Amino acid sequence: MSEIVQEKLFGMDPEKGRWMLVILGMVINLCLGSIYSWSVFVGPLTNHFTKDLGQAVSASEILLPFSVFLAFFAIAMPFTGKYIEKYGPRNITIVGGCLTGLGWLLSSFAGSVQWLYLFYGVIAGIGVGIAYGVPVAVAARWFPDRRGLAVGLTLLGFGFSAVLTANIAGFLIDATGVMNTFRVFGIAFIILIVVLALPLKFPATGWRPAGWTPPAPAAGQAVTCEFKREQMLKTSTFYALWACYFIGCLAGLMAIGIAKPVGVDVGVEAGLATMLVGAFAVFNGFGRPVFGTLTDKLTPRNTAMVSFVLIALASLLIWQIPSVPVYILVFAVLWGCLGGWLAITPTATASYFGTGDYPRCYGVMFLAYGAGGIVGPQLAGFIKTSTGSYLGVFPYVLALAVIGLVIAFALLKPPQAPQKN
Repeated sequence: MSEIVQEKLFGMDPEKGRWMLVILGMVINLCLGSIYSWSVFVGPLTNHFTKDLGQAVSASEILLPFSVFLAFFAIAMPFTGKYIEKYGPRNITIVGGCLTGLGWLLSSFAGSVQWLYLFYGVIAGIGVGIAYGVPVAVAARWFPDRRGLAVGLTLLGFGFSAVLTANIAGFLIDATGVMNTFRVFGIAFIILIVVLALPLKFPATGWRPAGWTPPAPAAGQAVTCEFKREQMLKTSTFYALWACYFIGCLAGLMAIGIAKPVGVDVGVEAGLATMLVGAFAVFNGFGRPVFGTLTDKLTPRNTAMVSFVLIALASLLIWQIPSVPVYILVFAVLWGCLGGWLAITPTATASYFGTGDYPRCYGVMFLAYGAGGIVGPQLAGFIKTSTGSYLGVFPYVLALAVIGLVIAFALLKPPQAPQKN
């Protein structure tokens, strides 16, 4: 059989040039992950609408664009997958990047908070949903030998984005105002993402790194079997992975939403609590390559179990010993595990169901992220209203982590290869 010849990447052999694609994906995700800096806009937007425009705006209304964004982000993912194959990663990323930037740009002209629901929540949310999965799919195709590490590094930018974009946003808001900051971000995102997307492409069909041989499949199972999305939905492995992803994201996104108030509740000074949120974002970022590498070495099942053990222990600690040192440790773990699940699941999806229909398969899987993003904060808000403290949510997270541990142990394993008609 003739050897598959692959053109050079960035003037280098594919085995070296493919790392440049990871870097490009990382920077693209840095732009897309600016959603995590929303808390920086809450106060200035409240002042803008109430003092500058004379409109009565509640805290819930100012936070709603964030929730709408997450919802449309998750919804757009499953509908985008098939188009990545049809039109290519470059074109889909450009479309998603332009919509993301347009949403930010239009937000700068919002005359009321309701317009932000459309401009920021719907338009920018759909844009990120379109573009988010593309660098992940590119990394998964180019790194069959180190898929977890490559996917984790690609997603590193999304986790780190809050550290960088929040500080830039804070500076711009102080210097030029909150609405002008939306404008600057929108224009910058359009330019950056379009330029960074130009080199993105998939390898030739059947390409593999020189000297690498796929691992032998276990008896009766295939490590690299190819599933269509419809076939994936018929396996118990899909539902197990979806449930695990949901629980991991619920715990992590809840931790993002209540990090500062819980810190204040346990005695952290408000200014320090804000700084610690930035520090937690670092753990969120590093969680991706760390857990991605663990997924490569330990299998998705065992890595999922490690994550749930960490989430359970962290929840038990903060529940029983609410103190400043425990708070810092616990939230670093929870933010890190959220980053971990954003590497475990895409890696597991490619490992269990193949890469041929990967964008559509992972698009459905990503709905678990959206569900966790809705249920986690709502659960925290309900517990806060019922008990007067956010700390009451952690026994529930502990119980969910134990359930996730059982699901991972019993059901998270390679599926049987799909039957051929």
